Amino acid sequence: MRKRKITVSAVRRIALHILGGCALLGAIASPAKAASDDSALFEQLRASDLEMATIGWRLASSNAPLCDILEPGLGLQVHTLDQFAPQLRDSAQRHFKFATAVAVEGVVAGSPAAQAGLRADDSLVRIGPIDITAIAGKPGTTQRLVAVQLAVAKLPPAEPIEIQAIRDGTPLTVTVRSVPACRSRFELELADDFGASADGSMVQVSSKLVETYRGDRAVAAIAHEFSHNILHHRARLEARGVTFGMLSGFGGNVKYFRQTEIQADILSVYLLTNAGYDPKAAPDFWRDFGPNHAGSIFNSRSHPHWRDRIATLEAEITRIQADPARPHVSKLIAERDQPLDGDWQSLLVRHR
Repeated sequence: MRKRKITVSAVRRIALHILGGCALLGAIASPAKAASDDSALFEQLRASDLEMATIGWRLASSNAPLCDILEPGLGLQVHTLDQFAPQLRDSAQRHFKFATAVAVEGVVAGSPAAQAGLRADDSLVRIGPIDITAIAGKPGTTQRLVAVQLAVAKLPPAEPIEIQAIRDGTPLTVTVRSVPACRSRFELELADDFGASADGSMVQVSSKLVETYRGDRAVAAIAHEFSHNILHHRARLEARGVTFGMLSGFGGNVKYFRQTEIQADILSVYLLTNAGYDPKAAPDFWRDFGPNHAGSIFNSRSHPHWRDRIATLEAEITRIQADPARPHVSKLIAERDQPLDGDWQSLLVRHR
């Protein structure tokens, strides 16, 4: 589930990234043509969000045995009318067939929601004991969506959930047989930089990163950020009293941030392997990204050199491939509740 607001500028950004800056950009700037072109842009938004949701679903459900905080895995990508800017709200309501304030934007193929028969544009009335229509939200905010996500995440992670919805004006009820999934939101940020972050409960990557590094290489970056959440890095860094942001690469902060970055690299190849992705996508991502973005946060003092990251990842992949155990579980999982000690040197394999 996502929490971002859909503004006119956001729609312009996704048009730029996905549609290559075509004439639709001019249409969005022109109110006379906007209505006819909104549908195409909304479908591009849906496709991008569902791509991110599918990646998140595979990573979160396949790696549930590695997570200590679980939620019911449904395979639903939901959105709310509140998210859309006033200029887009009427056309969004028509296009996505909102009959309630929260609706299904997309359904991950093969997921429990898909198997139960839920479809895109089904409007949600109730999820288990949660009365969706009773959850309040302020227009122009994501309050309602966040409240729904938090409520669903608290439900038992592996029990059938009855969902009531409205499809083309007709009520329907389905039972979704949820599966355990790691508790984490996956959000695509419509942005013009190569941003990627994790805050303990959410993974966010920029649309530019996903569009530039297609296929499993983008998944590798997402798996890296997801690893931070699984290893409770945000809470462990806060417990050490570190300074985030621009000062993370100075003083006593450096050793702790480097430790968490290398740990996330190492765990990411386990997550990729368990989810059926090629773990070699992780070193391949750094081969592409590292040389071209040496001045970015990924190569600052708080992050190891990209060549050393590749060497570390390749060494870990060799260990995984020699281990017949399934699922693959890194020893870092058993250490995730321990205080960070700043020992990043013992984790890093140097490039030769």
